[in-house]
Amino acid sequence: MRDRLPPPVRLAAAWSAAVILFIAVAAFVVYAFVALRAATIPVIISLLATSLLYPVMPWLVEHHVRRGLAAGLTCAVLVLAVGGVLALLVNSLVHSAPEIASALTEAGERIAEWLGPLGDRIQQGIQQSAGSGSTLVTQVANGVISGLGFVTQLATGGVLALALVFFFLRDGHRSGDLVRDVLPPAQAETVVACGRQAFNAMAGFMRGTTLIAAIDAVFITIGLVVLGVPGAPGLGALVFLGAYIPFIGAFLSGTVAVLVALADGGLGTALWALGVVLAVQAVEGNVLQPLIQSRTVELHPATIMIAVVAGAGVAGIIGALLAVPVCAAGMGIVSVLRGRTGEGGRRGRRGDGGTGTAQPGPVTP
Repeated sequence: MRDRLPPPVRLAAAWSAAVILFIAVAAFVVYAFVALRAATIPVIISLLATSLLYPVMPWLVEHHVRRGLAAGLTCAVLVLAVGGVLALLVNSLVHSAPEIASALTEAGERIAEWLGPLGDRIQQGIQQSAGSGSTLVTQVANGVISGLGFVTQLATGGVLALALVFFFLRDGHRSGDLVRDVLPPAQAETVVACGRQAFNAMAGFMRGTTLIAAIDAVFITIGLVVLGVPGAPGLGALVFLGAYIPFIGAFLSGTVAVLVALADGGLGTALWALGVVLAVQAVEGNVLQPLIQSRTVELHPATIMIAVVAGAGVAGIIGALLAVPVCAAGMGIVSVLRGRTGEGGRRGRRGDGGTGTAQPGPVTP
């Protein structure tokens, strides 16, 4: 029966089977990621933290600090730094939250006045969606219960991620040897190269994004303070957090800042705030990202947007935060595989019997 089919039909059938198999494997991977998110998310977070902190290890080892002690000191500094940053952000947001909330309410009323009858209908719909007293109490109770469960999962995941960071920092230099002991030489070098490229991509994303987020938050906060916008530190904290979600985070945090400026100072102040946000975002997109991130995370903007939306659909806010570094790591692995395939094909055509594998290089976790 196969021989009776025309060659184009057989080719189309083979490609269709390959595409279906690829989609099935990808769907299974996503399902496993979601089903095991209590373990997979801490692993990814620990890899991101390790990629950010790993350059400290060689410096400590060169100064005659044992790897275990160096990893412990690095983790302690990480805990202090993350705790301090979160404390500053939470304190700023808590003190600025009432001002931001009241300003957003005033902005909504002002926009409703501009829209006329349509704005009145929107306000009525929002008021009706608040629900009755009993429904509200039930929702609050359910929210408290789910919140306690979320806090427990968050604490467990944080402890697991911190432990993994310690082990990755201490034993990450042995990962290449472990791979070479398990796999044949040619395949082992390919896996090591893919891991190195993925690790470098995640490291580039973390370092570049953290620096860019800090710069954006500082300049936007300064602009809002000069304009006299209430809750400027809290808005700056939102900008810093939103920078880790490309496009969407910057849009949402900038929109909140402009709405607060509109409610407090009117249309003129809102336009000035919009100008500040757009100017900072333009400098970020045209100067900071090419200069800081350079060639570490080479992703098309459309790819980044699709990755963020897909990550949010799979794992919510955490998925949106982790989507871009995971996608960058995957693209790095693909680039290594394509390069090694092409290299192997060129060597084969030259008839030198090469395997197409690169020489061993420095090993990263």
